[in-house]
Amino acid sequence: MVTALERRIAESLDSRASRSILRRVDQPPSAEDGTALVDFSSNDYLSLSTNTTLRRNFLEKLSRTELILGSGGSRLLDGNTAAHVALETRLKDFFNGSAALLFNSGFDANVALFAALPQPGDIVIIDSLIHASVWDGCRSSRAREQVWTFDHNDLESLEMKLKEALTTHEGVRTGETTVFVGAETLYSMDGDFAPLREMVDLVEKTLPRGNGFIILDEAHATGLYGPKGRGLVASLGLEDRIPIRLHTFGKALASNGDCPASPIIPLMTSKPRLLASHLQRKGYLARPITWPTVPKGQDRVRICIHAGNTEMEITGLVDAIAQWVMDQQAAQSPTLNARL
Repeated sequence: MVTALERRIAESLDSRASRSILRRVDQPPSAEDGTALVDFSSNDYLSLSTNTTLRRNFLEKLSRTELILGSGGSRLLDGNTAAHVALETRLKDFFNGSAALLFNSGFDANVALFAALPQPGDIVIIDSLIHASVWDGCRSSRAREQVWTFDHNDLESLEMKLKEALTTHEGVRTGETTVFVGAETLYSMDGDFAPLREMVDLVEKTLPRGNGFIILDEAHATGLYGPKGRGLVASLGLEDRIPIRLHTFGKALASNGDCPASPIIPLMTSKPRLLASHLQRKGYLARPITWPTVPKGQDRVRICIHAGNTEMEITGLVDAIAQWVMDQQAAQSPTLNARL
């Protein structure tokens, strides 16, 4: 007997499949000759996950560390250790902050921040392309009825929202109501940067009573930008003007110096799955990115350049992309000629 729940789930999955938005956890892809793919997809920007020296040092340190199996409880009970406190102190000093708090993941941190900080009556204004974890946090917030968006990286749009908050909420004018402004410093799907200095100036100018509270997600900038990889906020010297920054460990933490260009390249195409499959057959790992991860009509294949990618690998990737484009053009030519 099929239950109502099973039927509804099956219908939902069928609907997603018919719209080409059904996602699965499959076996890792391989090239058409069976070899492993060259990574142009993951967030391992500095190729540290395959660094043999780092691996050796990590395992050696781990072998001399106590209490590595099991937490014993939450940190509020028996799960807090001297190692947690020492790491948070080290992170506070490294990122030049007033305090640091560890979370299980960047996703968890965003959800917690945007769920817990805004209070009843507060306003949350976020970039329209901000990560989905921020939206999840906002939906759980006490200010969930006052979550607004501004156009992506658009200072005029942000200014309009800030002035609307001033006009419509007396508490904003008196400084009693907090306006939270959320953005990413480097956006993972487009590879573009937020206008941080101009954004900070705008919030401080528009809300002179100090009730503008900026939260920045540095997940994709940490390790790549700023002195010793401290992020874009540090590279601009804005640490004292940004109340909260989110840094993750799962991408490129521990880089030294500045990176001159974004490692994220979106290849915009209406056929992202075809292009990604072609690249994988040729030996290059790249993934199709479609709605709802990106807005409708902005499908793409996301390319990430890593420190470990060789010049030959990058050249091969470019050649494979060019071959696919020429094949697509050739396939369309008979149709165009027939129409003519």
